[in-house]
Amino acid sequence: MTVRRNEGRPAATGTAPNQSKLRQQDNSTEAQRQRLLAALRRRPVTTIEARRDLDIMAPAPRIFELRQRGFQIVTIWAHQATDCGREHRVARYVLIKGPV
Repeated sequence: MTVRRNEGRPAATGTAPNQSKLRQQDNSTEAQRQRLLAALRRRPVTTIEARRDLDIMAPAPRIFELRQRGFQIVTIWAHQATDCGREHRVARYVLIKGPV
């Protein structure tokens, strides 16, 4: 007897571009720091955005490490809704300047 895993479910139509790109990225702490730093150079990043868009599940330790490397990053507390619509108090990180 053969068991089909997708039986009763629609066939996958493909992976979203961002998801496939993230799967190919290195997820080491150094790679996470580099992704976060690149994003911070463009604009402020919230905890939710770091998790959702940068695949960094714990952004606070990465921010701590960047600060230890001399980057001046401030935290502004804000309220932001998650994708499911629930509002949370989150950190919004703003890069002020690079290493001194």
